[in-house]
Amino acid sequence: MTRLLGYVDPSEPCFVAAVLAIVFNPLFWNVVARWEQRTRKLSRALGSPHVACYALGGVILALNALRSHWFTQAMRNQPRMDSLDTPTAYQAGLVLLGAGSVLVLSSFSALGFTGTFLGDYFGILKEARVTTFPFNILDNPMYWGSTANYLGWAVMHASPAGLLLTGVVAIVYTAATLYEEPFTAEIYRQKASQSRKSH
Repeated sequence: MTRLLGYVDPSEPCFVAAVLAIVFNPLFWNVVARWEQRTRKLSRALGSPHVACYALGGVILALNALRSHWFTQAMRNQPRMDSLDTPTAYQAGLVLLGAGSVLVLSSFSALGFTGTFLGDYFGILKEARVTTFPFNILDNPMYWGSTANYLGWAVMHASPAGLLLTGVVAIVYTAATLYEEPFTAEIYRQKASQSRKSH
């Protein structure tokens, strides 16, 4: 860690922007989703829960693209690490990027758009929690796939700054899951309870 820090200027503007984006994005979508779940104001304003969920999903995608932009710029503006700047490391980065992409895309396929972008907060629920691949091998595969993508991207760029930013991504996603998981579990527990009562 000390060696990595020797390569990184944490005050560099793009690095700061990347950290802010990494922290802000999950905070934003959790605050908005919880607000919607309590008030339904977004659904009412846009005419339906589905339209509101798609609108929030669009904003999240745009924010994530901006986060990736700052992440990449931060790597480009800071030194490379010679010991990572090898064909073997580059190939390892490609493997991580491939594995992360499989987790992200298969998660999206299993959940659909509304399942991916917080539809449960809008009252858009599946019949039951998804347990097919990749959810049968890993909790929160979308988050960990995204983390693997950033790690692979950082390794491919031999970037200490990228590795540190990936650490921030992992910490923030871990905090997000601690906040989101109990809520999602409770939603589906209530749904299952109501379903049993109606039969």
